Amino acid sequence: MMTKTLEGKVALVTGGGRGIGAAIVRRLAEDGARIAFTYSKSSDAAKTLEKELNAWGGNVLAVEADSSDAEKVVKAIEQVRSHFGKLDILVNNAGVAIGGVVGEFPLEDFDRQFAVNVRGVFVASQEASRYMGEGSRIINIGSVVAERAGFPGYSVYAASKAAVGALTKGIARDLASRNITVNTVQPGPIVSSMTEGLEDLVKPFVALGRLGHGSEVASLVSYLAGPEASFITGAAFTADGGFLA
Repeated sequence: MMTKTLEGKVALVTGGGRGIGAAIVRRLAEDGARIAFTYSKSSDAAKTLEKELNAWGGNVLAVEADSSDAEKVVKAIEQVRSHFGKLDILVNNAGVAIGGVVGEFPLEDFDRQFAVNVRGVFVASQEASRYMGEGSRIINIGSVVAERAGFPGYSVYAASKAAVGALTKGIARDLASRNITVNTVQPGPIVSSMTEGLEDLVKPFVALGRLGHGSEVASLVSYLAGPEASFITGAAFTADGGFLA
């Protein structure tokens, strides 16, 4: 029988309605946590996931909140606390990727990416940390493009994910006195709507010769959220099949 390492814990996953976020929601629910997740544009997928996991025996709450809207992020965390009574684990997964080369990149797309990918992470971490107890966890989903853009058109997305890594280190220092750990998970090429149609282009750059799956990223998040990762903070972990090797 699988040990439920997160039994009694409450987790919030931003952007958990689909893709990697949904895989993380599923895994943490399997680990025994009560789960809330936010969604923005994936309403049908979010409601389906919520219904499925609750029917399976989980305790899951879907909350609509755009991570670029600080007020909605704060209200989502308040709703989680009201519904479950506490918050132990925050996974900042919500993100947007808008491609474009530097000479033609609209500033509104720059602002949108930083609003979700960086400001959204900060706002959620700030608000959640006010209520988290000793030994809580914050896990930020970054990207390998923070270290290697890989292809043209990723400069702004790469910069936003590099900022996530810097935030992680700083917040880890800020919260260390309360024994709250803060880490980054950096996925590489993962099968998702973002990589649809790009597999043949990307696979030659991956040492393992394939794209990863959301469940493989979720396994790493599960470990960092669990009790065995208590001495790990301010670190970045890559799940990329050797993309950076």
